[in-house]
Amino acid sequence: MGQPQQGGDTEKPPLGVGMVGYAFMGAAHSQGWRTVGRVFDLPRRPVLAAVCGRDGQAVRAMADRHGWAAAETDWRALIARDDVDLVDICTPGDSHAEIAVAALAAGKHVLCEKPLANTVAEAEMMVAAAEAAQERGQMSMVGFNYRRVPATSLARSMVAEGRLGTLRHVRVTYLQDWLVNREFPLTWRLRKEAAGSGALGDLGAHIIDLAQYVAGERLVGVSGLTETFVRERPLPGGASSGLSAVSGAGGGTGAGSGVGTVTVDDAALFTGRFASGALASFEASRFATGRKNSLRIELNAERGSLAFDLERLNELSYHDHTEPGAHAGFRRILVTEPDHPYLDAWWPPGHGLGYEHTFVHQARDLVHAIAASRPPVPSFADGLQVQRVLAAVEESAEKNSVYTPIAV
Repeated sequence: MGQPQQGGDTEKPPLGVGMVGYAFMGAAHSQGWRTVGRVFDLPRRPVLAAVCGRDGQAVRAMADRHGWAAAETDWRALIARDDVDLVDICTPGDSHAEIAVAALAAGKHVLCEKPLANTVAEAEMMVAAAEAAQERGQMSMVGFNYRRVPATSLARSMVAEGRLGTLRHVRVTYLQDWLVNREFPLTWRLRKEAAGSGALGDLGAHIIDLAQYVAGERLVGVSGLTETFVRERPLPGGASSGLSAVSGAGGGTGAGSGVGTVTVDDAALFTGRFASGALASFEASRFATGRKNSLRIELNAERGSLAFDLERLNELSYHDHTEPGAHAGFRRILVTEPDHPYLDAWWPPGHGLGYEHTFVHQARDLVHAIAASRPPVPSFADGLQVQRVLAAVEESAEKNSVYTPIAV
């Protein structure tokens, strides 16, 4: 391991980042921290101080690949480091609460991946710790990165400006297909004790937050269905990374054997009502054959509509219903102009961004909030509210889809 990666003006005060977790999300967050100071003019200079994981050899290799100065195998040791000012949590959900509460108690700022926790009780504990820490000057944020797509940020601005008028409908889908193969092994994402829930928490948390963010209001009740299509899977026969893994049976590794029970949902479908009376529908599935990472959201309102598709993430579709019908209709807004959100620091108009840039923008917003002693958004309280929606969907599904109010 070499010198810590940093960017921007070396005269600015450093912000030492320590990250727990080094797989899919760890790599995405590393890209954000490594890049943000080279693109944006920041009040503090992010420094990749240390990364932590249980496999010493693997975490050291990750540190070398992504520019972290040091590697730890115990998250408690990472939190105790004097060169770590901010702890970035990219672990499975079952460890979020313990790490976040300890980091805040140690005087660190915290960024935690979504969903905030595995249960409402854990999320409430994290919010209490965050509110107490904020009084001491420590900031905390939950990582709903799709807020940081320039097109979704533009959509939020247009709604806030009143371009759509009274909201009537919001419909959102988030579809993947990486579990269609029955031989895909029983990784942590398929075990309730580690993940909390399946497609509902993993994908549903994203679209609940995105819908509420763009709409500018919260859900007050839901009616839901969940289903587990494949209830037993081969036990893992090797390491898993991101959305891939090797099974012990037929995987050619010689390790692992037998099958285990899937204890989370494969798909979730639910309707909801916003505080204004607008209606919403949500679908989250890991069994949508042919859909790799398809997130779509559409809002229909009194004076117009907006639609966004993550597979065309540099575009926003807009219909102005106040125009004469003879030439009205959806039109494409190419979201690459310097006066669009985040884009004054990037490329000339017409040159698009990608998935990884959302993590750069997330880091940018958090650094600015910390430097200004301003509570960042989305907050842990926002993450708790999403957790309460997830819990209401699960409760509804267990009661034959009865309409279930969101706890306040």
